[in-house]
Amino acid sequence: MEKRQLGSTGMVVSPLCFGGNVFGWTIDETQGFKLLDALSEAGVNFIDTADVYSTWAHGGEGGQSETIIGNWLKKSGKRDSMIIATKVGKEMGPGKKGLSKAYITKAVEDSLKRLHTDYIDLYQSHDDDKETPLEETLETFTDLIKQGKVRAIGASNYSGARLAEALQVSKNNKFAAYQTLQPLYNLYDREGFERDLQPVCQEHSIDVINYYALASGFLTGKYRTEQDLAKSKRASNKKYFNERGFKILKALDEVSAQYNANPAQVSIAWLLSRPTILSPIASATTVEQLGDLIKATELKLDKEAIALLTDASE
Repeated sequence: MEKRQLGSTGMVVSPLCFGGNVFGWTIDETQGFKLLDALSEAGVNFIDTADVYSTWAHGGEGGQSETIIGNWLKKSGKRDSMIIATKVGKEMGPGKKGLSKAYITKAVEDSLKRLHTDYIDLYQSHDDDKETPLEETLETFTDLIKQGKVRAIGASNYSGARLAEALQVSKNNKFAAYQTLQPLYNLYDREGFERDLQPVCQEHSIDVINYYALASGFLTGKYRTEQDLAKSKRASNKKYFNERGFKILKALDEVSAQYNANPAQVSIAWLLSRPTILSPIASATTVEQLGDLIKATELKLDKEAIALLTDASE
């Protein structure tokens, strides 16, 4: 599998980032290990998780995803061949959230322990914390890099203005700078990223690892009626069930037929053709689903197919 450079970090990653939110939520450790073995064997070396995964399924207690990934890293002995991205900032319990020095310093140790590692490849701000000065957050991240506990940093859920401000703070103070951005972006959810964030990413050479690459399953084409939503805990919500959404599915069906592919593969291939997109994040709960995602990285759409999808989703 062809690898891509991650910012100026020297790290190289697969053009697909596996979304670890499923670990400890819709799949247990046994199935998780099977998926991790399969993705590693296929050449996918990039896994995204967060300390908060999956609080929603465990009464507010998180850490399940990091724990499963960490147990696999320990058992498989593949830590050095994987790029592990995790996040900090979302609420992990009363008083346990944000991007203050005190909280990050504690949270990183908890993540390192769960992951059974002494370093995190990409440590990301999960949310913008406007109550903490950017200088404090970025200086703390810089210290973690100097200590060898973190290799690079990224941002998630920032506005374009705040991302630009954070990059300027890093430049002014010679702090470590965000190398990546993790926004919502897919064929349906385009406007927020393309209008507000893409220009900043292009100007500052920020690599994008977008989440919900398949719009919570809608872009797989499996959910075309409200009745279909009952098929999966991870199914898309009803916001996609409108004229524009079905127009996108029609275009996906047309391109899929042309390339003997499926809508999920075509959706990811379209993302990989977009400016600044490094490695879309997508999840699977079976080895078969994972195989579909991996095939997407090998699918090269021509200009006509890209234009058809871009116009349909405008």
